[in-house]
Amino acid sequence: MRYPVRTLSTRRRHPLAGVFVILGALGIAAVLYMAFAPKGATADTSSLDDIEAGRELFVIGCASCHGQNAEGIVTASGGNYGPSLIGVGAAAVDFQVGTGRMPMAQTAPQAPRKTPEYTAEETKQLAAYIASLGPGPAIPEEEYLDVENASAEEISLGGEFFRTNCTACHNSVGAGGALPDGRYAPTLKGVSAKHIYEAMQTGPQQMPVFSDDVITPEDKRAIIAYIKAIQDEPNYGGFGGGGIGPVADGIWVWLFGIGGLVGFAIWIAAHGTRSTKKPKGAQQ
Repeated sequence: MRYPVRTLSTRRRHPLAGVFVILGALGIAAVLYMAFAPKGATADTSSLDDIEAGRELFVIGCASCHGQNAEGIVTASGGNYGPSLIGVGAAAVDFQVGTGRMPMAQTAPQAPRKTPEYTAEETKQLAAYIASLGPGPAIPEEEYLDVENASAEEISLGGEFFRTNCTACHNSVGAGGALPDGRYAPTLKGVSAKHIYEAMQTGPQQMPVFSDDVITPEDKRAIIAYIKAIQDEPNYGGFGGGGIGPVADGIWVWLFGIGGLVGFAIWIAAHGTRSTKKPKGAQQ
C-alpha cells in the first residue's frame, strides 16, 4: 500500500518538476493577461492606395530630413538630423502633421503648433505609409474621443489623472508653462480630443509616453473630458489672468491693485494741504 505513495512522492521531487511548474504558471499568466488586459485604441488607417499615396508625399516633403525610407538621418558629428520614423505609428504622424508641427518651419528647441500644410486626406495617407513600416500606436477610435456626454464621475476621475500626471507641465487648467532649454508645455485650449489622445499615446518631444498599458483608453477619455470641462467653465472670480497660476495672477494684484493704491497715496501727498509757514525775513 505504501509503494504507490512512494512512487508519487518520487515523481514530485523530480529535478525538472520545478521547471515545469514555473512554465505552467507563466502560461497561465499569459492567458489571463490576454483575456483581461486593457484593449488598445486602434483604428484601421491603412489601404494600399493610401500607403502608395503617402509614400509619394513622404519622398517629396519628408525624406530630406527623415531619409528615403524613414530610417532617419545622422549628421557628420553623430547628431540626429531627422529621427527614424519606423515604428512610431500612425498616431504620431497624425499628431505632428495634423497640428502643423511637421514639417518644421525652422530648427528650434521645439516645434510649435501652426496651420497644417497637409490636408486631412494627405495626413491620413502619410500616417498609413508610416504605419506600414512597423507596428506602432494607431489613430484612436471615435469611441474614445466622444466626451460630449461624459458623466460627472468620469470628469472627476479624469481630473484626478490630470492633476497627478499633467499639471506639473501643463498647469492645473491646461494653460501650459515654461520648461528648461527653451522648451515649453503648450496650452491645451482649443486642441482637439484626438490630438490630446495622440499626444498622451506617443509622447511628442519632451512629453512622456502614456501608453494604453499605463493609462487605459477609457482613462484617457476621462482626462480629455476633464480638460474640455474646465475650459468651458466661466471665471467665477472675475478676471482670470489667463489661468496660468496663483503666482502669475498675483502680479496683476500687485501692479494694478497695490500699485494703484501707492500711486494714489503719492498723489494725495503731493496735492494735499500745503504748509503755510513763511520763510525767515519775509514780511508779516
